[in-house]
Amino acid sequence: CAAGKPKKVALTACMRKLLTILNAMMHTRTRWQPVVAA
Repeated sequence: CAAGKPKKVALTACMRKLLTILNAMMHTRTRWQPVVAA
């Protein structure tokens, strides 16, 4: 059943991106700074 595949693929991509960012933050020992939209 491939009905829900695109949604799952998008979710996996977002989680992977977030994980990559967090991993880089841990490596450089930086704190999270949320971007404030102007």
